[in-house]
Amino acid sequence: MNRPILSAALVAAVSAVSAYLVVSSGPKSAAAADNARQSASVGATTAPNWIARSNEFASLLIEIEKKHSPESASADGLSQYDDKISVATHEDDEAENSETRAALAKLREQLPKEQDKYVRQDLEIMIHSTQLQLKRHDFAEAHQVPFHNVSGAVFQGLRVLLDDQVAPERRPTAVVRLRKYAGMEPGYTPFADQVRKLTELQMAKPSMIYPAKASVETALSRNPLYMDGIAELFKQYKLQGWEEPYSKLKAQLTAYDQWVKTEILPKARIDFRQPPELYALGLEGYGIDIPPAELAAMAHKAFAEYQSEMQTIASQIAKQRGWPSPDYRDVIKKLKENQLVGDAILPFYKDRLKEIEGIVVKEKLVSLPDRSARIRIATPAESAQQPAPHMVPPPLLHNTGQQGEFVLPLNMPAAAGSAKAEKVDDYTFDAASWTLIAHEARPGHELQFDSMIEHGVSLARSRYAFNSTNVEGWGLYAEYITKPFMPLEGELISLQFRLLRAERAYLDPELQAGKIQPADAMKALTQEGVFSVPFANQEVERYTFRAPGQANSYFYGYTKLLQLRKDTEAALGPKFDQKKFHDFILAQGLLPPDLMRKAVMEDFVPVAKASAVGSGNDSAPQNEPHAGSVLFRENEPYHGGVNLRANDPRPKPVIVRASDEDARRTSTVPTPPTRSGSAIH
Repeated sequence: MNRPILSAALVAAVSAVSAYLVVSSGPKSAAAADNARQSASVGATTAPNWIARSNEFASLLIEIEKKHSPESASADGLSQYDDKISVATHEDDEAENSETRAALAKLREQLPKEQDKYVRQDLEIMIHSTQLQLKRHDFAEAHQVPFHNVSGAVFQGLRVLLDDQVAPERRPTAVVRLRKYAGMEPGYTPFADQVRKLTELQMAKPSMIYPAKASVETALSRNPLYMDGIAELFKQYKLQGWEEPYSKLKAQLTAYDQWVKTEILPKARIDFRQPPELYALGLEGYGIDIPPAELAAMAHKAFAEYQSEMQTIASQIAKQRGWPSPDYRDVIKKLKENQLVGDAILPFYKDRLKEIEGIVVKEKLVSLPDRSARIRIATPAESAQQPAPHMVPPPLLHNTGQQGEFVLPLNMPAAAGSAKAEKVDDYTFDAASWTLIAHEARPGHELQFDSMIEHGVSLARSRYAFNSTNVEGWGLYAEYITKPFMPLEGELISLQFRLLRAERAYLDPELQAGKIQPADAMKALTQEGVFSVPFANQEVERYTFRAPGQANSYFYGYTKLLQLRKDTEAALGPKFDQKKFHDFILAQGLLPPDLMRKAVMEDFVPVAKASAVGSGNDSAPQNEPHAGSVLFRENEPYHGGVNLRANDPRPKPVIVRASDEDARRTSTVPTPPTRSGSAIH
C-alpha cells in the first residue's frame, strides 16, 4: 500500500517534499485544460520553458497522489483537499497502482522523443522514482504484513492543518477531517477499521514477513503521546465540536492497538533485520549506489581520522581550561555539564543563529535571504514521531510565505518498557548549538529547501529527485564549511557529530548483516561517540527498524559533495569561488550526485573559467538548471528564476496554483505527510 498518510507515521525519519501541480499534460477536464493554457501563457515570462514542460509530465504522477492522498495535497497548499482523508482499502490501492503504471508508461514513451536535455533528465528522474515506488509496492504486496501505526498517521493528518503557519480560516476543517477518521460522516467508516481489514488481507497470505517486534512494541508504547497531542492541538487553536469525534476516535485507536497486540505482535519477528532484498530497495531509495560493505569500510577509515582530529582539538581545550584529562571523551563530558535550561534554550539558539549568519556573510560562504529563519521546540507528540533535531520543510505549492522550521526535541520518548521520557544532554549546551544550527537551519537544510521556493526548480528536481543522500549530504557539508569559523569547543562538537555520521554508515549495515548486535551499537555510540543513552537508543531504533539504511546517507552524501568540491577546485584553481559554487549547488534543486557532478563540470566550471579571477560576477546564464544563477543576493534585486511564494512581489508562475478558487484562499501548511514522512534531519 503506497499511502502517504500511513507511511508518514511509519518512516518519519525520511521526508520527500510534496509538490503538487494541477497542470495536466492531457485535458482530463476543462479546468485542467484551462490551467495548462494559463501555465503556458504566463510561464513564458516567469519560468523557463523547459521547466513548464517538465512540470506537465510531473502532473501525471501528482494528479494520482492528490487523488489517493488528499492529506498530502492539503498539506501542500491545496485547500480544497482539507476536508478529505485517504481511503485505506485494497480497491483504492489497486486503482492507485494501476494509474501509476499507466503514468509510468507515458513517461517512458516520451523519453526517446524528448529533444530538450533538461526535460530528458527530469523524465529519467521521474521514471526511476516511479519504478522504485512500484518495486517497493510489489515486494510489500507479495511478502509483507505491514504494521500501520494509525495513531501516528491520524496525528500527522491533523497536524498539517493545525499549525501557526496555517491560515486561521483553514483550521476548522480539521474537525471535519477528524469526524471522517472516526467514521462519523455519511459514507465513511472508521479509518482504523479500514486499516485493520487491509492488514488482514495480507495476513491471510501464506509465508508472509511480519514486522519487527521491537518496532511494534515501541510504537504502541508511544501512541498515547499522539492521542494527547491531537487533543492539545484542538485546544491550542480553540476549535469547536471536536470533543465527540475525538472521544470516538480515541476508543477506535485504542481498540486497534489492542488488535495489534493480539494479532500482530505474537507473530512479529524477533530478528529486526530486514530481508536483503528489502534492505537493498531501501538503500536505493535513499540514494546509496555502492555496496553496504564498501560504504562501511569507508566509514571505518573516516571514523579513525575524525577521532584523531577530535583528540587534537580536545587537548587544546583542556589545556586552555585547565582540565586534568585531555581525552576528547572527557572534554565533551565536561562541556556538557553546563546545560541550557527551560526558557533559556530557544533564545540562545536564535542568538547563535544570528552569529552563524554573520559568519556566512563575512566569509562569503553562500548567499542568504533577508528574512529570519524559524526555530522552535518540539512538542511531546512531535518528539515521538521524530525523536531527533530536524527541519520541517515548507510546502512547495501555493506557498504564501511559509518557511521551513528547525525543530529541536528536548526529551526522547520513552523506550519500549520504560516508564517515562528521558532528557537528552546532547543539544542543550553551548558548543552543540553551532553544528546543529549549521546543519538544520543555515547554511543547511532551511536554506536548501527555502531556496527552492525563492528560486524555483522543476517539480521533478524538488520532489522526484529527492533522496536522503542528496539532502543530508548538503546538511553535513554545511557543517563542514561552517566549522573553521567556530570556536574550538564548537569545532569539537561539530567533529563529534561528523563522527556520528561515520558511525551510522558502518553500524547500520553491520547490524543488518548480523555482524554486530544493538548492544554493540549502543556501546559505540555512548562510549566512543559520547552521546547520551536516550540519544543512542533512538539512533539504534533508526538503524534496526525505524528507517534501516537511511542513516548511511549522511556520510555518503557528504563524501560525494566534498569530492565534487575538491575536483571543482582542482579544475578552477584560483578562479574557484566557494560562494558561487554553493549558490550553484543550491540552484539545482535536489539533483542526485551523478547529475550534480555533470551540472558542475559541464556548466559551472566552463563559466567560471571564462570569468575574471575574483570578479564576483554572476556570469552564468540565467534560467538554466545548471546555470549557477544566484539564489539570494544581499542588497541586490532578484535575478531570474521562479519565485513560488504567492505573496511575494516578484513574478509568480501559474504552475503553483491549483485553481482560481484555491488561488483566492490562503494556504499555509508547513509540512506534508508524504510517502516517506515529513522531516529532514
